[in-house]
Amino acid sequence: MLPEVLTHLQALVSYDTRNPPRDIGTDGIFDYLRSQLPGFRIEVTDHGAGAVSMLAVRGNPRRLFNVHLDTVPSSEAWSADPHVLRVTEDRAIGLGACDIKGAAAGLLAAAAVVDGDAAFLFSTDEEANDARCIAGFLSTAHGFSDVLVAEPTMNEAVLAHRGISSVLLKFRGVAGHASGANAMQASALHQAIRWGGKALDYVEAQAHQRFGGLTGLRFNIGRVEGGIKANMIAPSAELRFGFRPLPSQPIDDLHETFGTLVDAGAIERYEETFRGPPLPAGGVADAEHRRLEARDLADALDLPIGNAVDFWTEASLFSAAGLTAIVYGPGHIAQAHTADEWVALEQLQGYAQSVARVIGSKA
Repeated sequence: MLPEVLTHLQALVSYDTRNPPRDIGTDGIFDYLRSQLPGFRIEVTDHGAGAVSMLAVRGNPRRLFNVHLDTVPSSEAWSADPHVLRVTEDRAIGLGACDIKGAAAGLLAAAAVVDGDAAFLFSTDEEANDARCIAGFLSTAHGFSDVLVAEPTMNEAVLAHRGISSVLLKFRGVAGHASGANAMQASALHQAIRWGGKALDYVEAQAHQRFGGLTGLRFNIGRVEGGIKANMIAPSAELRFGFRPLPSQPIDDLHETFGTLVDAGAIERYEETFRGPPLPAGGVADAEHRRLEARDLADALDLPIGNAVDFWTEASLFSAAGLTAIVYGPGHIAQAHTADEWVALEQLQGYAQSVARVIGSKA
């Protein structure tokens, strides 16, 4: 099916679905998908702000395949037009080819060669940390029991990954001359730095925590702002940080810890700006049980099982809604989000063949 996959991928890459700016409507790439899925019942939903989803169903399936069509922005580092697919002896190069329009092309090719029940959900907001499409879909009475979410996993079934949380943390201080005896405690920047030191110490102390092949807590202070000049006490400071917990580390418990590392009076605002649950979702007590359920599904579908991963996916949103969720797709994450992004041809071919086999089976 490789020639058919590449024909579809060439068309899909040609559509500009960069996110941002997420200037995506219900036509364009969705017109192409409609035209390539005869016999499917099609439902396109505009969730606003360029978030569009399309559910395509044939027959009465219980299993769903999900692929996001939005891509990261391109950069000046690309050596050629990112929206023109280039095919070499062993790879396909183009914006989104790896992450993850290659999987969408594989679904179209597979649907054309087998006539089994099938359901595909395409979405356009995965790259924005604004999961309107999946949230909208999950709010409906969909009737699916499990889902294969396409992300670059080298055609291995990933059963577990970290959650993610991003936080805006603001500190308050008291403005004054830096020569004052109170400068050490009054400065909002000093409070931010003290908080950062305690946070780093806490994270390092979690290195022994393990789940499904993952170890420790991932943490990053991404931005610190505040103050005016060296001889003025900083009246305010702002810090942005994020962490990626194991499925066995409750996000709310971690927020409670991070929010109490300095005196409460020093913190003006603690706001979680984005949260994605881990995979599997459902709480600490249930995590291992649900991972084993996903392993049983992968075995039933004859999918090779890969290691747990550190990156976050929307599979966790399906898991949180009660579906058995697996991350499975062509390509390697190292090629995602890079200039001259590419996916190996053998990966595309292998994915399309496995989808055709799954659709054609009764598992």
